[in-house]
Amino acid sequence: MFVNCSFTAFFDKVLYMQKIFSYESSKDHYIADACIVWCFDDRFSKLLDEYIKQQKFAHVDLVKVAGGAKDLASPESDSAGAYLLDQIAKSIKLHHTKEIILTMHSECGAYGGNTDSGYYSSELEKAKSVVQKHFSDIAVKCVFADFGGVFDV
Repeated sequence: MFVNCSFTAFFDKVLYMQKIFSYESSKDHYIADACIVWCFDDRFSKLLDEYIKQQKFAHVDLVKVAGGAKDLASPESDSAGAYLLDQIAKSIKLHHTKEIILTMHSECGAYGGNTDSGYYSSELEKAKSVVQKHFSDIAVKCVFADFGGVFDV
């Protein structure tokens, strides 16, 4: 009899998972109000929560990566920009996303800590252009965050 050792090892680990805590998540499918591309910088996590609340979004697909929309505007590699476009495409396919929101924030480490909001504004417009070429039938919005709030670009 043939036994795949790697599968067996994986299967054994699955059998012995230990629950950390219980929580009942909804199994209902949803339509995403927005797919938000946001930076993973935790200094802006509470601001993101407040932004989602202020926009009255019930469901969002959140793509959190270093630099937010940076890899759409000025990708460090072809695969980095492709990854973000793929995540947006999956949001649209799986959750019929109504809007794409591209973001960047002041003093972003992916941009070397730049504080020039005009520079970020220009980068967001480049990112928006890239996204609109791939998803022309969905609204694309650009937002800039700093330590005092969120701004439409």
